[in-house]
Amino acid sequence: MASESTAKVVEEKAPSAVPKDRRYVGSKETFAYILDDIAQSFNIGKYDDVFRTNILKIDLKLQSLTNGIIGIWDIINDLFLAAIVDRTRTRWGKFKPWLVVYAIPGVLISLIYWSLPLVFGTQGIGSAMSRFIPYLILQIFNNLAGSLITIVRTGMTATITPNIVDRTRLISSANLLSGFVEKAPEILMGLLIDMYINSSSNKELMLTDLNAYELGYNSMFVIGGVITALASGLFALVYAFVAKERVMQTVDRPAITSGIKSVLTNKPLLLITLSEILGSFSVGLGTNLYYIEVLNLASMSTIVGIPGAVVSPISYSYVPWARSKFSTKALWIASSHVDSVLMLGVFAAGELINFKGKKGYENLAVMIPAFMIRETIWMFFWGLRSVIPNEMRNEAIDYGEWKNGFRSEGMTGVAKDIVSKVVNTVKNTIQPLLLGLFGYNVNATHGNQTPKARHALFWMCTFLPVVTGILSIVPKFFYDLSGEKRDRMYIELRERRKAIAAEVKEFNDQAGEGKTAE
Repeated sequence: MASESTAKVVEEKAPSAVPKDRRYVGSKETFAYILDDIAQSFNIGKYDDVFRTNILKIDLKLQSLTNGIIGIWDIINDLFLAAIVDRTRTRWGKFKPWLVVYAIPGVLISLIYWSLPLVFGTQGIGSAMSRFIPYLILQIFNNLAGSLITIVRTGMTATITPNIVDRTRLISSANLLSGFVEKAPEILMGLLIDMYINSSSNKELMLTDLNAYELGYNSMFVIGGVITALASGLFALVYAFVAKERVMQTVDRPAITSGIKSVLTNKPLLLITLSEILGSFSVGLGTNLYYIEVLNLASMSTIVGIPGAVVSPISYSYVPWARSKFSTKALWIASSHVDSVLMLGVFAAGELINFKGKKGYENLAVMIPAFMIRETIWMFFWGLRSVIPNEMRNEAIDYGEWKNGFRSEGMTGVAKDIVSKVVNTVKNTIQPLLLGLFGYNVNATHGNQTPKARHALFWMCTFLPVVTGILSIVPKFFYDLSGEKRDRMYIELRERRKAIAAEVKEFNDQAGEGKTAE
């Protein structure tokens, strides 16, 4: 009887506990949030591997060393930054001040990084070590800034609205609308690279005046990097001044040990973390070097993504329906692993099909349809892939508040990533060495890698990442924060937050009375 009456109370309270028609985030703030979402991807970072390898000419062994150093530094700075952010209490909120603090230094670091070719020259002036040291220093500061803004953005999204429906709408809107803008730099950059390397006059220039050829090639990266850094910095600054926090923090600052304890007792967070750890063992390369060095087509991703560009916006329209019909666990598994299955199909096509005397992986006539089919099917799941992980992260933060009585967005975000970063540090240290092991030469001119290296570029971006990351699916089967359990959590949180808001108001009133008395 007791359980029946409890269930009845929950059912009666649910509509008022999670008011689905209450919209906290207005149009102006939604627009600013979308700008910030654009800022995170409005860059030419997709070609960073090409930039550091072929433009800056950083030795592969030194790239490996850099990845190891930065990986360790990333873990260290995550811990102290999370502790600082979690203990922040200001009249503007917990996260907003840090958004403003990050804005200018973050842009300056990006501007300097993309301007490095102006210092190094076309042939990488100086010894390998003289190029490596400034590159390493910039990576250290860039990682520090990146860690800070990741912690702050995660917390800001979790506190911008207490309504989960409002939050899902905000995330979906941002992912959908930003997609029409944020990919423009990388698409344009791919087209410019293709036009440059395939121009008959530039091919002749490469043979007659290599310095002039590489000066023009490098200039595209400098200009593209600088322009996008300035634009994304401006977008982020707009959001920093407009955004508001609406989930109240406790008056007392939580101790660091309490923050750690809240993480260790958070089952959803632990399962998400374990899945990401196992996924971090996925070793491989991105497709950029393969597209440019083997297929001679930097804009390959743009071409194969044309049908998917039509499908992708549609995929957001059925996210609310899917969330109401299927468990979070089912959506998480489907959206996370469909791409792996599809990529194995691409690998099979490249290895098994021969066309006009060439292996499939070297032939555009084979690879364009294979990648296009994969991309189109994957885009049907893109809305879920974009929204579900974000919502799960936010719900894990709310779960910690439900169980422990306080929020620890900073420590929660860091805990989710820290072990994965340990694995990634080892992985990122190994990957450049693997590339060198299979004969990739950073000093070779475009299109002159060995057949062994060309084949390695293919299977290291299709087959290897899938088989080395497959175990990440196992923890997903044990995730259970959905349905009645999630609804009950938000019912209780709503009442608790009302009490905290009253406590904060009383605290502020008492502080005001004290100043008046003085």
